[in-house]
Amino acid sequence: MVLAMTQTGASYDYDLIVIGAGSGGVRAGRIAAGHGARVAVIEGDRPGGTCVIRGCVPKKLLMYGSAFSSDVEDARGFGWQIEAMPRHDWPALIAAKDAELERLEGIYRALLKNAGATLISGWAQVCGPHEVSVNDTVYSAAKILVAVGGVPQIVDAPGLVEHAISSNEALDLKQFPKDILVYGSGYIALEFAGIFNGFGARTHLVYRGDLPLRGFDEDIREQMAVALAERGIILHSGCTIAEVTADGVRKQVRLSSGASLSVDAVMAATGRRPNTAGLGLQELGVELGRHGEVVVDAESRTSVPSIFAIGDVTNRINLTPVAIAEGHAFADSEFGGNRRVADHKNVASAVFSQPPVASVGMTETEAQAACAAVTVFTSGFRAMKNTISGRGEKTFMKLIVNADTDQVLGAHMMGPDCGEIMQGIAVAIKAGARKADFDATIGIHPTAAEEFVTMRTPRS
Repeated sequence: MVLAMTQTGASYDYDLIVIGAGSGGVRAGRIAAGHGARVAVIEGDRPGGTCVIRGCVPKKLLMYGSAFSSDVEDARGFGWQIEAMPRHDWPALIAAKDAELERLEGIYRALLKNAGATLISGWAQVCGPHEVSVNDTVYSAAKILVAVGGVPQIVDAPGLVEHAISSNEALDLKQFPKDILVYGSGYIALEFAGIFNGFGARTHLVYRGDLPLRGFDEDIREQMAVALAERGIILHSGCTIAEVTADGVRKQVRLSSGASLSVDAVMAATGRRPNTAGLGLQELGVELGRHGEVVVDAESRTSVPSIFAIGDVTNRINLTPVAIAEGHAFADSEFGGNRRVADHKNVASAVFSQPPVASVGMTETEAQAACAAVTVFTSGFRAMKNTISGRGEKTFMKLIVNADTDQVLGAHMMGPDCGEIMQGIAVAIKAGARKADFDATIGIHPTAAEEFVTMRTPRS
């Protein structure tokens, strides 16, 4: 093997070792290799990482599948004569999902190979500032990039760890549950509650707060609670799980409210934690935060000069496109002669619940804390499709404006296609658009999106 040489004269097997072949790690590895660096990427599981193998992609495929049940119901209002609800073949969907993940894994492998990076299979441990051990072999590099993402975290409640599944297992269930309890109120909990409910499971959603989606705009949270209940999801707000026991194949759940539930399955969606356990970082002096996250600066540098970290393992903004942006910026900075940082301001996001939610920029609470005066515009209406389908569910939109500068600070939406709509709104907000710019834009009619450019009257 030709050894890489640093400016100090030290020789290493590689210029860069990336630990983790998820979206961020693969992007960093292949861009660095494109800049001429000798790169190795180490992965103990399947290339593609959480998003492709255990998260965004398979979860959205299941969401698409589950949404057809409401489409069938809506079709009746448009004159379709549907005598009985169609049957769903759960194992067939799981097989189709698995085939798609196999295809995507192959693409990720090819991306690294075509870039000239070496993929090493095995679980890595950092054993020195420039050394990584995998499969009893030690590899050295001038720089090490940690991109290992996060893992599900199940809260400590009697019997919960023993009897609950996480989002990982929920994607691969051999048998579909007739009834299920989902514990949590974040985006993972709401997305899976929608999936199970859409496929016909009697679905309970248990969460500690008064509203779901903590951290989102309050109006969106209130609208979502109403919509979930109208979709048939049974909400248990202000509750925690006191105990879970197993009675044969059934799970018996006792809630802090005193209620007892008997279900086929319990899914814990109570958060994720950075996947740093056993990696050896703390022993080397790499600073970790209270949740186990790798502490980094704006350039993704850790407290050890040769070690960097990107993505969910840093617990900054835990979104796949953010990890990709951080990985690309790292590679350009360290190997491409173009020093830059990933911009974490005004990052748009979507929750693929049913109905979905999307947002970009500040919540109303955040804007009120940051500005002397804020003007809020809202619009709530039944989507055109729902006026005929008979579905009472409303679409909700919200714009938050700095009253002194007219700059749009935040946009929030709950309703069909909101993720697609919000991507364009995010460009405008990123560019510093004013409310007057929104008002001057002619809408596309008839669409829900045009409401964002026709809201004229501030909320009183």
